[in-house]
This record gives sequence, C-alpha cells and structure tokens, in this order.
Amino acid sequence: MTPKHELRAAMRALRKRLAEVDAEAAERAAGHADALPPGETVALYRAMGSELDTDVLANLLHQSGRRLCLPVVLERDAAMIFRAWAPGEPLELDAAGCPAPLPLGEVVTPDLILTPLLAFDAHGGRLGQGGGYYDRTFAVLPEARRIGFAYAGQAVERLDLEPHDIRLHGVLTETGYRAFA
Repeated sequence: MTPKHELRAAMRALRKRLAEVDAEAAERAAGHADALPPGETVALYRAMGSELDTDVLANLLHQSGRRLCLPVVLERDAAMIFRAWAPGEPLELDAAGCPAPLPLGEVVTPDLILTPLLAFDAHGGRLGQGGGYYDRTFAVLPEARRIGFAYAGQAVERLDLEPHDIRLHGVLTETGYRAFA
C-alpha cells in the first residue's frame, strides 16, 4: 500500500488538475443537492485551495430553508465546533487558518456534515488532509450524517483506514449523490 503521505500528495495534485479542467463541477454538484439526506442544520466548509467550492451549494441550501453552519477549530487537537452562518456573513480565520464565523455566532449541532476530502472509496472511506479535525469531530457527533463533497475523479479503489478513521455515509459530486452501505 502507498504510504498515506505519498497518497495525500498524489491526490492533492489530482484534485488540483480536476479543479483546473472542470470549473463548473461545484455548480453541477450543487445541482444534486435535493438528493442529500434530510437535515435541518447543515455544516459546510469554506473551500481552500483546490477543494470543491461550496458557494453555490450554500446558496441553494440556504434558499431551501436549511440552516447552515461552518466548522471552527478552537484547539488543534480537539473536535471542531460549529457556528451558525449564512452566505455573505463575515468570516475570520480560526486556529487552523480556515475561514470561520465570528465568535459571536451561535454554536449549533449539525444534522448533516459536508466535508472536503482528498480521496474517497465506495465503502465510505475518506482521506483527509491529515489533521484529524473531521475524524475527531465525527467521533463526538455520531448522529450526524457524514457526506463528502468532492470531484467524482477523487474516487479510488480502496483506502486503507486506521482505527480512528470514521467512514462517510455518502458523497456528493458533480455526477450526483451516492450513499454508502
């Protein structure tokens, strides 16, 4: 098996190429938002680098009446919290350097968490950036539905998961929504 750091580097390069060749992928993926599992409060993320952009999806979910929130890293080795957010509201960088709602924002618990990723497999395996933020958060929010938001081209045959890796319930890509068993 490829060491995780090598796989991450390869998948970062692949995701960057996918972003360069398909500027409309995020919009097409958002077009499948009605296939997402139910959830009143939906956690998104603010895309960084070549992550699939959530802007169009955020607007669609907001317009459909779902409450949105974004993750906030308060401590590097802890689970993230989520603060209520709506498109257009101001953001600041959290402890991990990611755009997050201001500290005044209400802390909420999402029913559905959309997560960025580097790779996914058909068994719900997810390869993240390696910081462990989402796995720690998934562990303390076991009731939340975990959905990857990615390019279809980020699918791999099978990921080697470690005991702390928590599987996704599904993935939303530009080709549609796919639930995992």
